[in-house]
Amino acid sequence: MLRRSYDWVLGWADRPGGSWALFIIAFCESSFFPIPPDILLIALAVGKPAKAFRFAVICSAGSILGALLGYVIGLQFMDLVGHHIIEFYHLTEKMEYLGSLFNRWDAWAISIAGFTPLPFKLFTISAGAFRINLPIFLLAAAFSRTLRFMILAGLIFLFGPGIKRFIDTYFNSLAVAFTVLLVAGFVAVKYLF
Repeated sequence: MLRRSYDWVLGWADRPGGSWALFIIAFCESSFFPIPPDILLIALAVGKPAKAFRFAVICSAGSILGALLGYVIGLQFMDLVGHHIIEFYHLTEKMEYLGSLFNRWDAWAISIAGFTPLPFKLFTISAGAFRINLPIFLLAAAFSRTLRFMILAGLIFLFGPGIKRFIDTYFNSLAVAFTVLLVAGFVAVKYLF
């Protein structure tokens, strides 16, 4: 099923409505859909490298609005819908842990989750359930998701289609490495300044 979903998402790269599909998939992935929009973003950007940053903006906008939907699901509809989404991904036991992360790190937890391959929907729904400050949540989600998609677009713009294979092969490692560097940078700034 996951492979068919992957192929379906990738198939939108060759259709005229690819930009709309990218927006919708990014929107849905932030709150309930299992396939990350990166797949379609990469395919669209490789097909038209000159529009790579435009596609990244579309993807970011969809993802941020989808994050808001996830937040609303957690805030208002946790019992009705939120628990079912969390259970579907077998992440129920992670909810309590997320509560402690949010209490300690707040926006940092959202920022890191938005950039890494962690299921972002778990964080968006949980942020609403734990009543994280909405403006802080939106800023953190916007920062991390936009940065993630702009880096992908930039790599494709600079290196062309050959970068797709590299990103596909090493995406998780690249995301984790960047997150470690990002956190280390903030820690260094905190202690140096």
